[in-house]
Amino acid sequence: MMNRVIITAAITGSIHTPSMSAYLPITPDEIAEEAIRSHGAGAAIVHIHVRDPEDGRPSSDQSLYREVLTKIKAETDLVVCITTGGGLGQTTDERVVGVKTFRPELASLNAGSINFALFHALDNLKSFKYEWERGYLSMTEDFIFPNTFKTLREFNSIFNELGTKPEFEIYDIGMINNLAFLIQKGLIKKPVYLQFVMGILGGIPATIENLVFLKKTATDLIGDFEWSVCAAGKNQFRLCTAAMLMGGHSRVGLEDNLYLEKGVMAKSNAEQVEKIVRISKEFGLETATPDEARQILHLRGLNRVDF
Repeated sequence: MMNRVIITAAITGSIHTPSMSAYLPITPDEIAEEAIRSHGAGAAIVHIHVRDPEDGRPSSDQSLYREVLTKIKAETDLVVCITTGGGLGQTTDERVVGVKTFRPELASLNAGSINFALFHALDNLKSFKYEWERGYLSMTEDFIFPNTFKTLREFNSIFNELGTKPEFEIYDIGMINNLAFLIQKGLIKKPVYLQFVMGILGGIPATIENLVFLKKTATDLIGDFEWSVCAAGKNQFRLCTAAMLMGGHSRVGLEDNLYLEKGVMAKSNAEQVEKIVRISKEFGLETATPDEARQILHLRGLNRVDF
């Protein structure tokens, strides 16, 4: 498994709004189809949010999740990673209910609070397909994405009880220290899986130097771990390539970046997966299958989920 790289596709997220790209998947059918196409392109994991099919607003509706998850499972053997970040402003209960309902093999678990800012996107948007978009983006000038030690402990306890592996989302360097503390207290079990999320306004900038800093700090404080990188916007492929060369894994997808290259919008998540797979092969790296990803991350298997 030493040369196996896990490719994750983050299909739609809750950051970009429908006015930003005509290719952003909105309906359950669109989200599931994008996941299936990403699997065909080489993704082993898909990271899933859902949206209101009427207007594209991020949603916590469990019937929408069930529709997406069952369609993915019917067509592929993908590892499905459900969000507990949800949509900005969702309650703690809304964010974790998907883990309780579906018992996925993998789910995101955010490792600390940050100023999660999207309001600057308004500088480049002159019109909106849906009116909710303006308010959703503008409110983030005064928004804190809350992930306290209490919610970390409570979420992790739910994950442990249900057998779901946490994918710890690391938006800044202090979040590694948060995890190290909880590991030391015996509340988080090793081995851990870290996703370095770079380039969000309010979090760590997406630079090679910062990626090296994150990796070194995690090694010093935690020890052995599996890790991946996702980077917002134009830095996506540069940082994902660096991560693979440093022994990590890679996340692409329309949640993080709407473009395939400068000035060229991605028409699908699969296009981005195909690109990062092509890059990995140029360096002699092989992409992991879903079952190989399960082995690397110590996941319990697709036959033990509730969808």
